[in-house]
Amino acid sequence: MTATIGAPIVGGARWDPPAAIAVRGTVLILPGRGEHAGVYDRFGRRIAADGYAVRSATPQTAVDLATGATGPVVLAGSDTGALHALAVAAAHPSLFAGVVAAGVPAEDEVDIDWASELEARTACPTHQARLTGDTGFQRGALALPVAPALLAPAPVTVPVLVLHGEADTVSPVGSAHRIAAGLPNAELGTVRDGRHDVLNDATHRTVAAHIVQWLERLRADAAATPILTVHPH
Repeated sequence: MTATIGAPIVGGARWDPPAAIAVRGTVLILPGRGEHAGVYDRFGRRIAADGYAVRSATPQTAVDLATGATGPVVLAGSDTGALHALAVAAAHPSLFAGVVAAGVPAEDEVDIDWASELEARTACPTHQARLTGDTGFQRGALALPVAPALLAPAPVTVPVLVLHGEADTVSPVGSAHRIAAGLPNAELGTVRDGRHDVLNDATHRTVAAHIVQWLERLRADAAATPILTVHPH
């Protein structure tokens, strides 16, 4: 599917694998501050191309969408969407096989104008142009405070892939290290020169490829151990 710039998708969005590919699992994407489902069209199409059904979700719809979906079912969220994904997985560990938490926000509020926010979100010129021309996107949302209850660590027991840009000025990478250290089954991936919207940054292909590898590991082994190991010589 392709989203129309200028209006958010109402009622959720979906990206399905090509007809010839059997569905290998389901990814439920929870957008962050200011975003709507259509912002993740590029991400959804890329993950779907590798056999995973991708659906947009909210904290309220995620459980219903997971029920009956082809497993493993994974929650993926960016910014506050990552915090919501962790909270939903903590509340329903039997429904979800894992969580992808990208750009987890820090406790500190950010005072930022639109030009600075655009630069802080992504270095990708294509995504910058999309956000600039998207009237359904809420500018200035990164300055909105995050609810303290949402920032409280959630006791997530399923595997978690924490992804964070090393050049994130909205939420410095140290917050990702703290989140990962507080989870019993977490893997932390940091993106060189990556900014806040790591799923839609200049290195979105590399990030998406790593997510697919992680999803494949979940399918093969609940402990998410590597399938392919590189041995340097």
